[in-house]
Amino acid sequence: MPGHDVYSYGVVASSTQYVLGGAFPSVEGYGELVGTHYITGGEAANSSIVLARLGASVMLDGNWLGEDAGGKRTRELLSGAGIDVTRLAPRSGYTGVQEVVFAAEGKRTIFGTYGALQENEEWNQPVVDDITAAKVVCLDPFFKAPAMKVAEVASGAGIPVVTVDCRHDDPLLPHVSALIVAESFIRDNYPDKDTMALLSQYLEAAGGLVIFTFGDAPMLYARRGNDTKSVFPYTVNPVDTTGGGDSFRAGIVYGYLQGWDDETMIDYASAVAAINCTRSPGVLNSPNADEVTRFISTNGKEGDAA
Repeated sequence: MPGHDVYSYGVVASSTQYVLGGAFPSVEGYGELVGTHYITGGEAANSSIVLARLGASVMLDGNWLGEDAGGKRTRELLSGAGIDVTRLAPRSGYTGVQEVVFAAEGKRTIFGTYGALQENEEWNQPVVDDITAAKVVCLDPFFKAPAMKVAEVASGAGIPVVTVDCRHDDPLLPHVSALIVAESFIRDNYPDKDTMALLSQYLEAAGGLVIFTFGDAPMLYARRGNDTKSVFPYTVNPVDTTGGGDSFRAGIVYGYLQGWDDETMIDYASAVAAINCTRSPGVLNSPNADEVTRFISTNGKEGDAA
């Protein structure tokens, strides 16, 4: 089997995005629709598209796709982006994960069928040869046993693993080269925990780089035994934040492909996510590598946070 730059494993969903002309309405309120887009959903799917548009060769595996219209459309969007979807053969009589996104005033609200996916364990088992043929692994942690298999195989082969939104005590962490934890995950899982104390707990458990992101506020990052650093993301006027976090992770994966240091990777990932948020739908219109380089050269940041 020929190699690929990235092996991506995780969530793949059929998604419809509705763009509202104003704020998301209150209960029994009304919102004006100004746009409808058929897009991909799921962290692994979105990161894979962004990586492919940056020029990386990507093989994607994860949960099942159905033979319904949504599943077929999603597979076409992924293969059309140049992603190897060999393992995502449509299943007859099956309806895959469905997602609806409402984008309003630079924010998004998501509805989906992810609960049923987890309950019924409707996903493929990862293939070892697919994992070891990659240079970097982009891994969703949400399918516990297969995610652990991917992480163990990759780390055992010396292949960097980049993942997102694990708890500090997740057994996946020792096998991970980079972990990105979003503000929403911290808020939902550690509502009363001091941020720096929480970061210390993650660093004790993690095998590599840990990044806490906070939207347009400064992010924190560190490795065990090193000082914690804080840096501002790029400032943009967001049009659509759907897939912003997935784009950031794609930038980190791309940085590992290039052999960059932490600061360069994080700056690049921040630029990829910023550009994504200025476009609608962002992931399907994410930047190529030349666009990111131009953006970095012409857009300053506020500098390191105190």
